[in-house]
Amino acid sequence: MPRQTDRQVLTEEVLVLFTQQLLTEEQESLNNLLYEEPNDSDSDDGEDIPAPQLSEVYLEILRELHSSRYLQQRISILKTPQQLWLTLNVYKKDHPELFRSYLRISPATFDILVQTIQGHSVFHNQSNQQQIPVDQQLAVTLFRFGHYGNAATLQKVGLWAGFGYGTVDLCTKRIMAAICDARFRRAVMQWPTERQKEDAKAWIESRSCPSWCDGWLMVDGTLVPLFARPGFYGNSWYDRKSNYSLNVQLISTPNLHIIDYGVGLPGSQHDATAWKQTRIPQEHGTLLKAEEWVWADTAYLLQTWCQAPYKKCVR
Repeated sequence: MPRQTDRQVLTEEVLVLFTQQLLTEEQESLNNLLYEEPNDSDSDDGEDIPAPQLSEVYLEILRELHSSRYLQQRISILKTPQQLWLTLNVYKKDHPELFRSYLRISPATFDILVQTIQGHSVFHNQSNQQQIPVDQQLAVTLFRFGHYGNAATLQKVGLWAGFGYGTVDLCTKRIMAAICDARFRRAVMQWPTERQKEDAKAWIESRSCPSWCDGWLMVDGTLVPLFARPGFYGNSWYDRKSNYSLNVQLISTPNLHIIDYGVGLPGSQHDATAWKQTRIPQEHGTLLKAEEWVWADTAYLLQTWCQAPYKKCVR
């Protein structure tokens, strides 16, 4: 169940008190009408102003509770963007090993990734407030993804980058929106050329037999553990290895060049199900020739274009 905020918890408690008090006051009012004798005094001089009902006090508390965005006074925490600046302007050029230790990818790969996603609409809007440069948003996101546990929290990442916690979360969402876009997938996952395909077939033939040379692609799945049980539909992420995880499918050539992938399904999903989300099961008639197939294990549905290593090639 998703965690409730302090405001939500307090609101529920005050509403319970308000409801109980309102019922009590209505019962008292009804008793007064039924059992008390009417007052025949014609003098209103010196009549006291009635005190507010306790239910009205609870309503005022609710109004105060929701009149401000923050329940407590905001405390400014001193942050500096120097570490992010050093990573992108000094370590990237002069100390690539330090750059890789922070962001988990090489400077060249980082530049290509920025160039690929910077044209996405998520980084452009009609606001007068200009967005943070794409390279900084990507660096913050990669730094967050490259750490685990408390080191990956919004607070720790924000202090490292010199950004607010909300800004870190917003950068992560923008980068993920650009990377999960189908256009990005088509841009980075290039289908092998005829020359690359022939090289792959030659490699297979040199290490097996001529009859198997047309099986020049490999597929397999892996489970990526999650730090904690997801708040929504948590049980569906529980896998056969007793972890909460993501199912990731990778299709590659013999030289480990990845040409397609499938991500997003929970770890409880079978490889055969996750495999259906990739291009080859959907477009094998277009991508593969009639005699070509993909090497797989017995977790996958065996067909003429998807074969287990010990199965003889189906002609």
